[in-house]
Amino acid sequence: MIEVVWEGGRRYRGGPPGGPALLLDGERQAAPGPVDSLLIALASCSAIDVVEILEKRRTPPSALRVEVDFERAPVPPRRLLDVRLRYRVATASERQHVERAVQLSFDKYCSVATSLAPDTRISWTVELESPAT
Repeated sequence: MIEVVWEGGRRYRGGPPGGPALLLDGERQAAPGPVDSLLIALASCSAIDVVEILEKRRTPPSALRVEVDFERAPVPPRRLLDVRLRYRVATASERQHVERAVQLSFDKYCSVATSLAPDTRISWTVELESPAT
């Protein structure tokens, strides 16, 4: 169960009752807005998978950042049409293994991605960085 409580204005705090909560701000001043939060959830969900897959390969990342660009419909409900994710991964793993980890996330593991409308275009790229020492 998730509970969302209005905090005034366009701000809402939500999470499991008695558990950790997020602040969402429809004006995007005190916190990300709902659509931003959905994109953060998508990138985080996939990043969790990528880290776990690379850890199982014994080439865990020393850093991982996901940058998300997106397009929304011009008229309400202004849903997401196109989402582009750029994974910047510092790891000793070879490119093919990092790309496979991202692909597995979207094909098999990331429940946020599979919860989006089926015609939402999702694409991604990987940029490798040297692992931190």
